[in-house]
Amino acid sequence: MQQSTIDEILNRPLSQELLARDLARLAYTALDGTPRSIPIGIHWNGKEIVMCTPTNAPKLPSLRRNPAVALTIDTESHPPKILLIRGTVELDHVDGIPDEYMQWNGTYEMTPEQRVEWEENVRSLYDGMVRVVVTPTWAKLIDFENTLPTAVEELLGRQAVRA
Repeated sequence: MQQSTIDEILNRPLSQELLARDLARLAYTALDGTPRSIPIGIHWNGKEIVMCTPTNAPKLPSLRRNPAVALTIDTESHPPKILLIRGTVELDHVDGIPDEYMQWNGTYEMTPEQRVEWEENVRSLYDGMVRVVVTPTWAKLIDFENTLPTAVEELLGRQAVRA
């Protein structure tokens, strides 16, 4: 997919809304060759999706071996709004807590007191983390109004031909 197409999709207002959400599902291939899909906190910096994970996370050896990933960011309402992204991860070990980790947690509902306690707990738990950085190489936005899953588009095309 051309970078200009990816940029156009990711810059749409609905895509920006979805990219501002806290959580996505990250799909990758585990060391045993089986697929994995996990919920993970995300931070969109305008160019990359940054996820942060403990240095001992089981997904890290898998991502080092095969850095190809897919992300799904969606809503819980009907019809769902879905942003699908594919890319390759880069792993960046960071001493301390990456800024992105603190930022993506910023939209959860916490009182100021809860936030202070949460930050203290995070800082005491992690000596370092790994930034899992995805630069999108493919993107699709599905809103069930203007865009549909490819298979549904195909079925509607067939239906129109029969009508």
